[in-house]
Amino acid sequence: MRGYIPAYHLVSPRKLSEALTALAREPGVWQPFAGGTDLMVLLEAGRLAHKNYLNIWNLAELRGIEVSEAHITLGALTTYTEVQAHAVLREEFPMLCQAASETGGLAIQNRGTLGGNIANASPAADSPPALLAYDAELELNSVNGARWVPYHGFHTGYKQMMMRPDELLTHIRLPRVSTKLHHYYRKVGTRKAQAISKVCFAATARTSATALDDVRLVLGSVAPVPLRCVRTEDALRGVKLDEISIEQARTVLAGEIVPIDDIRSTRDYRLRVSLNLLEDFLLGLASMRG
Repeated sequence: MRGYIPAYHLVSPRKLSEALTALAREPGVWQPFAGGTDLMVLLEAGRLAHKNYLNIWNLAELRGIEVSEAHITLGALTTYTEVQAHAVLREEFPMLCQAASETGGLAIQNRGTLGGNIANASPAADSPPALLAYDAELELNSVNGARWVPYHGFHTGYKQMMMRPDELLTHIRLPRVSTKLHHYYRKVGTRKAQAISKVCFAATARTSATALDDVRLVLGSVAPVPLRCVRTEDALRGVKLDEISIEQARTVLAGEIVPIDDIRSTRDYRLRVSLNLLEDFLLGLASMRG
């Protein structure tokens, strides 16, 4: 049964400072409401438990994409459509653009935001694996000031984050790199569009003539949080890619992820797909070097 609209309270601050003041005055009472693409689904299903919302959609301070020599910084209200349209993001961060293009349909891409995708804290979200593979940082803002934190480690458990009740996610920052990166992003779902992922895999790598110099491996939907697979990364760093090293990496990854059975898929399927995606990524790197 759909949620009873008069039971909910929505206020619309005009400036970021007003939103932060409301969060500081009553911590935990107000929940930010941006594009609403997840919340409206819960409302329609009668499962939207929280009652008080801050509409942050019109806060200009949370919009825009800024490019500097060292970083590209995105406002938390940057939509998936805006991500796909940005030339620097398409050139230097193609996995983020691919994730944006595979999130929902056009209506969702026009309303859904990067900040919302992060703060909703779903382990099956599409953009977090790409953001983690690109070593993103997050700006958390409160009336006491702003702080930047690494995105890696931000999610501490299912629907749990390193963000205080009085803080608001305001910006996402991606470091630009001068060396050539290899990018690999795959979303596996029931359909090619408008499907929640069963497994999401994002990876970047730098290679030399003889070895895998550096690598980032991230999986979604295989743990309570989007998972940076640091043990598998460590096993691969500095290694020459061949049949033996790839099989060893598969073994390490199998012990690092903890997929579960749920309504969308099974543990065994997620495990097999994750290992196969890792192998496909590494074989692609090996063929480019060979």
